[in-house]
Amino acid sequence: MNYDVKDKKLTGMGKLRIDWANREMPVLKLIKTRFAAEKPLKGIRISGCLHITTETANLALVLKAGGADVVLCASNPLSTQDDVAAALVDLGFPTFAIKGEDNKTYYKHILAALEHKPQLTIDDGADLVSTIHQEKTALIKNVIGGTEETTTGVIRLKNMAKAKKLKYPLIAVNDAKTKHYFDNRYGTGQSTVDGITRATNILWAGKKVVVCGYGNCGRGVARRVQGMGSLVIVTEIDPISALEAAMDGFQVMPLLEAAAIGDVFITVTGDRHVIDKAHIMRMKDGAILANSGHFNVEINIPALESLAKKTRQIRPFVQEYVLNDQRHIYLLGDGRLINLAAAEGHPASVMDMSFANQALSLEYLVKTRGTLKPQVYPVPSDIDAEIGRLKLKSMDISIDKLTPQQQKYLNSWEEGT
Repeated sequence: MNYDVKDKKLTGMGKLRIDWANREMPVLKLIKTRFAAEKPLKGIRISGCLHITTETANLALVLKAGGADVVLCASNPLSTQDDVAAALVDLGFPTFAIKGEDNKTYYKHILAALEHKPQLTIDDGADLVSTIHQEKTALIKNVIGGTEETTTGVIRLKNMAKAKKLKYPLIAVNDAKTKHYFDNRYGTGQSTVDGITRATNILWAGKKVVVCGYGNCGRGVARRVQGMGSLVIVTEIDPISALEAAMDGFQVMPLLEAAAIGDVFITVTGDRHVIDKAHIMRMKDGAILANSGHFNVEINIPALESLAKKTRQIRPFVQEYVLNDQRHIYLLGDGRLINLAAAEGHPASVMDMSFANQALSLEYLVKTRGTLKPQVYPVPSDIDAEIGRLKLKSMDISIDKLTPQQQKYLNSWEEGT
């Protein structure tokens, strides 16, 4: 652990911020009340590799209320909120994370979290799962199952399952409707704009913003910057997504074309070297590069460094690269998740649904222990729907229900009128 809990100021600030986030997490609060009464996770050891934020702290408190023994580590070297990590330690959660840790320390912390010998794992990017499968295989016999929070991690896990390398069941929390329709779109959209704004203080109005990728995250980013007055250009490799972007009113073109005219470039694809050397060589003086994908590989940083004759940190989270032809390119947050590196990540209101999926999926894994094969499973549809109902209720929104006659009609094939 990296925090002296005697630092009362740091710990106190973290607790206040955890309480503030809790105000916006009504679904998780309802689950916490039930968990406290029923103890569905009693005696279960959980290791979580997540962004150490106020929202994650509230998830940890819910799992503890359910009887779990929880240890946490960071899922990204720049996403840890140090005051929250200190508060978590003070609240009794061993927490291995510190903002700005190097890769060696990052993986050291993952190994430390695995010393807990978890029966359930929680991942955001699949680093915990991959480490167990590659370096700590002796732990697999203890594991009931796990959950995965993000698109990149789900892709990795599905590839492991396809290669028959996955050794215990995983639930793709990211794929729940109450997760990716809201967290990925509205959370990533707002928090990405927030992170870039905090890092640069740019005026978005009038900027040409290139959004690389038009999945749910890309849709959210494109809409938010459009709302700030930017001219949005979308780049895609999927024809259906590209068509959707065009019909949503955005310009669509290859990245090599967009590279020459963009002011700000934002990657949200989950793939490697989306912005590559050829793109950087075409960019105009002053171009800003940011990433909101999980890993810092979407921008080819070694290529950028090879083109630069000098570099300097000009602002917190802003690295200036001066190229041989005197152009200036600005990389934000070391190419890592800018919404967490330079800001606070997704608002608690959307994480409420995401982490409700986490808590209920972990409960489901315990209830079904021994019956699930080592595959990647969706969140059960009844859990997804219940979270949607609870969120609507918390927002004081009512919706209609089908009458028995309407339900009968929809289930029939004989009547056409």
